[in-house]
Order: sequence, then structure tokens, then C-alpha cells
Amino acid sequence: MPPNPTSTRRDRATIEDVAAAAGVSVATVSRALRGLPNVAEPTRERIERIAAELNYRADPAASRLAAGRSRSVAVAVPLLDGWYFAHVVAGAEAVFAEAGYDTIIVGIGAQGEGRHVLEIAGPIYRRVDGLICVDVSLTDDELGRLQNERMEVVYVGHDSDAIPCMGIDDVEVGRLATQHLIDLGHRRIALINGQPDDVLGFVVPHKRQQGYESAHHGAGLTPDPSSQMPGYFTIEGGYQALSRLLDLPDPPTAVLSFSDEMAFGALWAARDRGVQVPHDLSIIGVDDHDLSVLLDLTTVHQDVAEQGALAARTMIELLAGREVPSGRQNTEVRLIERGTTAAPRR
Repeated sequence: MPPNPTSTRRDRATIEDVAAAAGVSVATVSRALRGLPNVAEPTRERIERIAAELNYRADPAASRLAAGRSRSVAVAVPLLDGWYFAHVVAGAEAVFAEAGYDTIIVGIGAQGEGRHVLEIAGPIYRRVDGLICVDVSLTDDELGRLQNERMEVVYVGHDSDAIPCMGIDDVEVGRLATQHLIDLGHRRIALINGQPDDVLGFVVPHKRQQGYESAHHGAGLTPDPSSQMPGYFTIEGGYQALSRLLDLPDPPTAVLSFSDEMAFGALWAARDRGVQVPHDLSIIGVDDHDLSVLLDLTTVHQDVAEQGALAARTMIELLAGREVPSGRQNTEVRLIERGTTAAPRR
């Protein structure tokens, strides 16, 4: 006679409790409750009845692992608190949540420490079905290792012919912003970029600089390397960068900042130095940050959350076994002209 279900009942019944009460193996309980074949119908009905009496609920994580999938995806980002990265993650997380996936965020580090993504991620990647890398890239060895382990990988920001990649045309971003300043009549156009040494291979600043240089060359101008300062993609970095630019013997009449957050710092530094924007100095950013409209900042708009959402939808397609083309998918960028850019007075 099987044990009385109420006698084995705990605060939360386990699958072992159900198996003991039904007089079958744990594997049989698992197959019965998941509706799998090779379980006699009377046995299935008895197991379902006992599971209900014990108020047994399967552990979702355990069920996922038993099915060979964790239904979790890791998102690796250089900065956990940057506006851009937060919005990419938010866009991805919303899509994953709706589809029943968990999102695990992995911070790689802003300045980089010479360590590879999987080394930093540690055991996390082994607990997920896929990995989205946002402006960080895997080495060839890392990518090959994950693909051998049947791990799906999607990039946001970086390019690869081997996997799907989401983002924007960053060369066009740099060109579009610089051309706006040139069309206004500026010739001494400074640059606030990322960081001088980037061991993580953060390619976005390099691509935007290509666009900056391309617009100069197209107008018969030569960019001045001495007017290009690192801003580290922070407000404080933008403040320090513009402070140094204003100390140059021949300061610029316009500044392109590779992010709105650095442009906020530049606006702050200009105010502290008594420099009027845009009368004395034009400033343009990139992103169309939520606060940009409040500060009347001219910027290049990108739909950051949509990039994350597109990466998540692509990952879900891959995990479902559907074919997704490798290579780049770009979302739209456009110039938003506001009040921080104007024709130069000198």
C-alpha cells in the first residue's frame, strides 16, 4: 500500500515525494507530468492525482534543464550604468520576458583589463542558451568554442560574417554629424571620442571617427589630431575633454561628441568657462538621450532599445532552430537639429 500522501507532505513537495507516493521512479513521474510517451495511462492518471494532492509544482528551472534548455540568455555589456547599454538591455529584456526567457546581465568593465569575455563571464555562459554581446567582441577561439557547444551568439555594435549583428551605421553617424557642422560653416571641428587604449576592441568610436574624417576630406579639410580628446563615454569625461580643448592655442568653433552624455559634460564645461553655446561654440552629440531635448542638444538619433529588441528577437529565432542570416542589420539614424549648433561667429 503506498504511503498516505498527507504523511509525506512538506511545505513544498518534491518530485521524490510524488514518486514515493505513487510507487514509481522519479523518471516516470517526470515523463508522466510532462506528457511524454512510454507511461501507461493508469499510471499517468495516478501520478497526476497524487501530484495534485501533494500540491506538487515542477521547478521551472529544473524542467528547462531536463529539456536541454535553460530559457536564459546572457547579455554582455562594457558598462552597467551607461545610458546606451541600459537601453539596449531594456529593449532585449522586454522581448525575452514576453517570450518566457530570463535575462542575465554580465558587466565586462569600462576600461578593460585585458581579459576575454568568457573569462570574465565565468560559469554564467554555461547556464544560458545564448549570448548577446553589446559592443564587446569574442575572440575567434571564444566564438569557435561557443559554436562547438551549440551556443547561439548575437552581436550588437560589432560586425562579424559568422553571426547575426545588430546596430547602426556608425561611419554614417560620424559623417552626418560632422557634415552638419561643416554645412554651418565650421572649419575647426574638435572631437570628443572614447578612450585612447581600448583592450576590449570597442569599435564604435573608430567607426565614427572614420565618418568624421571622411566628412573633413570631402570638404577639402584636414582633421587636427591635437583637437581630438578622450571622453570615456561619461559626463565627467566630456567635461574634462572640453576643458582641454578650450585651452588649445586655437580652440575649436565646434565639437562633435560621440555620445550625448559626453556632450552634457561639454555643455557643463562651457558654462563654467563662460563660453556661450552656440554663439561661441557649437556642440553636437550622438544618441538622442532622454535628456537631450531638455538641454536642447543637437544630436544624431538612434533607436537604442530597438537594437536590443531586434537582437533578442533574432536570438529567439536562433534558439527555435530557424535560419537567421549572418552579418549586419542596421536600424535608422537621423540628425535632430536643436539649439546647440549654429554658424560660427569667428
